[in-house]
Amino acid sequence: MPFEAVQSDDPPKPTLPFSPAVRANGFIFVSGQASVGDDGKIVADTFENEFRRSMDNVKRILAAAGATLADVVQVRAYVDDPANLPAYNELYREYFKPPLPVRTTIMQCLAGVVKFEIDVVAVER
Repeated sequence: MPFEAVQSDDPPKPTLPFSPAVRANGFIFVSGQASVGDDGKIVADTFENEFRRSMDNVKRILAAAGATLADVVQVRAYVDDPANLPAYNELYREYFKPPLPVRTTIMQCLAGVVKFEIDVVAVER
């Protein structure tokens, strides 16, 4: 099998057809995580709170795969408004420490549904 889905009872269950994460060739690919509660529904909030909820979801999914944020090598982030970029950079530094993962940030792309979304790639231990 070229890849396998990461299984856990902890991460929020997606309501759309995708795996929260898959394991392939020594990497863990985590699907885009937004401000979603355990019931799979979006929780609208401030940018900071949506960021933190998204990161908590990423951490839970990584934990189910036996990894942590320290294993993340790539980040793709989606920020609703360029005005939130300073807050994003400040919050990012709380969660990711050197050596920092490579990063791409895309802005003005979320169509008002959420303020922040993130997907990551981690290496397996």
